[in-house]
Amino acid sequence: MNSLILLMPVAMLMGFIALCGFLWALRSGQYEDLDGAANRILFDDLPTKKEPRP
Repeated sequence: MNSLILLMPVAMLMGFIALCGFLWALRSGQYEDLDGAANRILFDDLPTKKEPRP
């Protein structure tokens, strides 16, 4: 029972930190473009020009 006195506040603090992190991610726009990354993998990158060696 004595361990619950320590573990309950620690668990609640960790949950609060996770909630704050999730809310920060929502406000900073982390979830705005969900399809962009999924579609980007399907298309090749544009070829870049290679400079001739001297």
